Amino acid sequence: MKLVLCWHMHQPEYRDLQTGEFKLPWTYLHVIKDYVDMVAHLEAVPTAKAVVNFAPILLEQIEEYAKQVNSYLHDRVTMTDPLLAALVDVSIPANSEARLKLIRDCLRANRERQIDRYPAYKKLAEMAEWLELHYDALMYVNSQFLSDFLVWYHLAWMGETVKLSDSRVKSLIEKGTGYSLHDRIEIVEIIGDLLANVICRYKVLVKKGQLELSVTPYAHPIMPLLLDLQTTQEAMPNALMPELAAYPGGEERVAYHLEKGVQVFKRFFGFKPKGCWPSEGGISAQTLKVLGDFGFEWTASGGSVLRNSLHLPENTVPACIHYPFKLKKTAIACFFRDDGLSDLIGFQYSKWHADDAVADFIRHLETIAATQPADAVVSVIMDGENAWEYFPENGYHFLSALYKNLSQHPAIELATFSECLKAKAVVKPLAKLVAGSWVYGTFSTWIGDSDKNRGWDMLGEAKAAFDQAVAGKCLSPKQLKAAEIQLAVCEGSDWFWWFGDYNPGEAVSNFEKHFRLNLANLYRLLGEQPPSYLALSFTQGSGAPAMGGAMRPGVEL
Repeated sequence: MKLVLCWHMHQPEYRDLQTGEFKLPWTYLHVIKDYVDMVAHLEAVPTAKAVVNFAPILLEQIEEYAKQVNSYLHDRVTMTDPLLAALVDVSIPANSEARLKLIRDCLRANRERQIDRYPAYKKLAEMAEWLELHYDALMYVNSQFLSDFLVWYHLAWMGETVKLSDSRVKSLIEKGTGYSLHDRIEIVEIIGDLLANVICRYKVLVKKGQLELSVTPYAHPIMPLLLDLQTTQEAMPNALMPELAAYPGGEERVAYHLEKGVQVFKRFFGFKPKGCWPSEGGISAQTLKVLGDFGFEWTASGGSVLRNSLHLPENTVPACIHYPFKLKKTAIACFFRDDGLSDLIGFQYSKWHADDAVADFIRHLETIAATQPADAVVSVIMDGENAWEYFPENGYHFLSALYKNLSQHPAIELATFSECLKAKAVVKPLAKLVAGSWVYGTFSTWIGDSDKNRGWDMLGEAKAAFDQAVAGKCLSPKQLKAAEIQLAVCEGSDWFWWFGDYNPGEAVSNFEKHFRLNLANLYRLLGEQPPSYLALSFTQGSGAPAMGGAMRPGVEL
């Protein structure tokens, strides 16, 4: 039985494209923790195989970080990420508010797995939490406290394979306190090395035949919603809809994201990918046709999408998800995620001993192999970056055992999606599809809530202004290119993901501020004054979802 492990890597555009400042640090932090660890696990087991999907806008940000760190190390050019810049700043923030922000930034890590693991970092965190409650004491915070706090924050975010192999990291962890400017610059050097080499390491595994790389539309939009907002109601007939009846020019925008996404992918990897993981596994009949017409051989989505579709009277195929399917009148094979297996990794196994978790995972696979035809293909597709901070040692023991045991299993063959198709995997027919995503099989994470709908209405108004500027030929070629990229960023899925009161307050605030900034920047590029409502917050969060809300299960619990 073939098993495909597909890891999706993506971060939205965190830069203010008009100033170049990174508003949030998650891209470089996930590079040094997750992207390097994920490739290292494959390097350690040469007989293992996987599919890795990169969002193009993530690749561009990794490149920009690598350039900036290199410029700092060689010419002391200031980096535009405030947290990285603070790491090597020789001065302490002058006012209490700036100090408090920096302290809070250094607490944005998993308390159990990243902070409490290190006694020195835990002590600093406890002092920081006391300072949060005693604002007047911030004036007494000295540079050594902030230096040590910044160092430990970045050490905690280092990947486990880095901690085990880099003598510089080992030495800094052992030192524990009293970090100097030299120590802080050394951390930037380590970060620079990781940023500069991570993409090349994935390319090497492609050449070895161990890895298949796929792409996502450029800025990670939900394609079915750009093409037709009304597909929301295929899986949610009673969903509350935005005032916007349809996203204007959606087909052209989807084509833009696909064309630019492949262009960026080819610049980094040198070839056109055979597969496309549509943002959040979001598909519809029209989306599958567009992807097939674009030349992709395979795509994938959530198991709940297939289950919803198999309930339709038009579909008479057996209710088994462990095959690729091809929708009538389309030219692309679509694999469907085993939600149960994928969610065990994403939401359960972090609480288990690694050996027990891997044994349980393999038992589930053996059961499938014993009950399904020999030509079945099991697809485990999940977030490749956000799960691991909940595992001990960033999932090191789990992933090491997983690849080792799977690659040696006599009844399970690790494969890639393209290899499955090349080996003439049975592709089942599908007469009709219910549009949806890998989250619950619906689009409820991005539309149907009053705050999410408000976001769509704001985006639709900005798109109408863009169309008017283009029709009036008000923009030079350079201005048009900048406006197209800014619009693409506004169309990204992540902003809508976080809108809604069931999400954590800090995350909602960060993402909705950035969404409003992106829209305001677009209006300015068009030569217009941004609408006054963009100065006001329109959504707040107060929830505490599982895993901080950065991941969601495939099946609604």
